[in-house]
Amino acid sequence: MSINRFYLITMVALVLGLGYLTFQIIRPFLAPIGWAVVLSIVFYPLYVFILRYVRWKSIASLITLVVIILVIIGPFSSITYLLVNEIQNIPASLGGGTIESVRGLFSHPGIEYIVNKIGSLLNIPITGAELNKSIAAYASQIGNELLGRIPVGLGNVASVAANFILMAFSIFFILRDGADFLERSSNYMPFSAAQKKRLVTQIRDIVVSTIYGGVIVAILQGIIGGVSYALLGLSSPVLWGLATAISSFIPLLGTFAVWGILSAYLFFTGAAGKGIILVIIGIFGISMVDNILKPVLIGARTRMHVLVIFFSVLGGINQFGLIGLIMGPLVVALFFSVIEIFRNFEGGHHA
Repeated sequence: MSINRFYLITMVALVLGLGYLTFQIIRPFLAPIGWAVVLSIVFYPLYVFILRYVRWKSIASLITLVVIILVIIGPFSSITYLLVNEIQNIPASLGGGTIESVRGLFSHPGIEYIVNKIGSLLNIPITGAELNKSIAAYASQIGNELLGRIPVGLGNVASVAANFILMAFSIFFILRDGADFLERSSNYMPFSAAQKKRLVTQIRDIVVSTIYGGVIVAILQGIIGGVSYALLGLSSPVLWGLATAISSFIPLLGTFAVWGILSAYLFFTGAAGKGIILVIIGIFGISMVDNILKPVLIGARTRMHVLVIFFSVLGGINQFGLIGLIMGPLVVALFFSVIEIFRNFEGGHHA
């Protein structure tokens, strides 16, 4: 008994030690691998569709990879370029017309009255004039901080190119061999066939609800918002579009946290017509996407609570960077799936 226990402790120590070393080896490549996994999941239905006609997995995987590359190099690279330019121009715009417009907004009699009322109710000695001074004092500082937060990797062409190649390489093999790899991996899980099937089903449902029902809907809302902001003449439409996409994960408020504020800004700066148009687009366009597409994409699949998704997105971005927008909810979803399997296992064991 003691010998068996010694062997068990030794094996656990070896697994943990080798697992840690394996993680350290793969760690520098987590970003391209993460993007490869996410893009493979998103485009897997296309791969399956092509496979029906091509019959060769390698050819179907290669065709799907070409489509993914065209999508990334085309629209997404252009959006990234525009976003970087907008962030770089923030200090100049804050020092120019934009800051003057914001200061004028807080000089509006209605806004100044609200600010004074809030200050008196909270017993905070603040007025509209003092708020204007604070805005002017910190405008350049905010702009420079935002500029300094541009990822260093965007300026490192060699690093971006290397990560892109690694991502493309990974996508090809994940699409071609991913199903077989998962099937072989399931043999190492200490679950029964029914429990393995339940785990796969839960993971698939949560992946679909997280990526298709959350991220894709957020991207569509961001695109609609960004295009609308550009047509209405708002500055930094790509940046605001990205903010709209991220805000879709905010509980209760959702995308209203962005387009609602921008609509109010247009109203108080004298562009009431544009403000009304943006309100209409926000209600019947940006926000309606969530109500229409989510039931279609998710159906009756498992859904994580919106508060869990919200914090998993924030924590994922903090831990993994931009890929955390997807990896955060995905990791949390997998965690809950495994916990559910163990709970059912314990229930069946005691029964």
